[in-house]
Amino acid sequence: MAIDEWKALESQGLNELGASTDEAALRAWYTKFLGEKGLWKAAFGKMNAVPKDQKAAFGAEGNRAKTVLTAAYEAKDAEVKERKLQESLTTNPLDVTLPGRPRVRGRLHPATQILRQIYAIFADLGFQVYRTCEVETDEMNFEFLNMPAHHPARDMWDTFFTTTPGVVLRTHTSPGQIHVMREAAGKPVRVILPGMCYRNEAISTRSEIQFYQVEGLVVGEGVTMADLKGTITAFARRMFGPERQVRIRSSYFPFTEPSIEVDIDWPKDDPNRDRLTKGTGWLEILGAGMVHPNVLRAGGYDPEKVTGFAFGMGPQRMLMLKHAIDDIRLFWQNDLRFLKQF
Repeated sequence: MAIDEWKALESQGLNELGASTDEAALRAWYTKFLGEKGLWKAAFGKMNAVPKDQKAAFGAEGNRAKTVLTAAYEAKDAEVKERKLQESLTTNPLDVTLPGRPRVRGRLHPATQILRQIYAIFADLGFQVYRTCEVETDEMNFEFLNMPAHHPARDMWDTFFTTTPGVVLRTHTSPGQIHVMREAAGKPVRVILPGMCYRNEAISTRSEIQFYQVEGLVVGEGVTMADLKGTITAFARRMFGPERQVRIRSSYFPFTEPSIEVDIDWPKDDPNRDRLTKGTGWLEILGAGMVHPNVLRAGGYDPEKVTGFAFGMGPQRMLMLKHAIDDIRLFWQNDLRFLKQF
């Protein structure tokens, strides 16, 4: 191949490039001349047929031709894009006086909203927030809470066991009571313990394998059931309305004695009243009781000198009650149609 043929290839490329007027034609031109199977690569592949004393000049001329063609292609490409932009601006002129498109702002998840509301209420009542781990030992989750091995009360919680013996996913936030009492080292305690809990239950409209709980604990000298009732009543009226009445029923929890369940009366003008209260007019909101002496001992306190009360509630259940939500699974599905309502 003579060196002059490079000039012929260069001239042919420039002529055909000049006739390319749109992006499709430019792509076709690039494939034909500079692509992997293009004319320039085919011509350069004839290097072996060039006499040895002409190889350097042949290669230099080939590279020069490629540089010229590449520069011309880039200039033409920029020209075509600019012309297309101008045509678009002319055909669809931009009105700079139009307001900008609003950005959709994110919001707090409804579960987070109800948790923060609970935190604020108990902060006003003098409680601190105390957090503990979601993975606990069997001792913390059961034994120190007055449920030794093989105690029938353990059947109240369908537990997730880990591959490490004696380690479980906590079934309730109550193990936090032991942590905070031991950390307090005999001093008075007034805390809430929010967090995620796990139970191996069948997923349905009313139950999930993971859910939030908020535990409350007060320990000190002279703490009585009257203090528990006053705290719960204050919370219920802040959360559900100042006119709410509180009803206490006897119950059983292994870590409190006596144990109670707490109901509130539901507004008579609420159309969901009969459905939510099953026609009774009362709605259960939490379980509570006086801390069992065995739990106080496990936490490092002398039950002969101090007493305490504890309570536990489900924030998501409260949200379901307040807004007539009938499926707990909605909290985990990330469905914007549901979340945007909050």
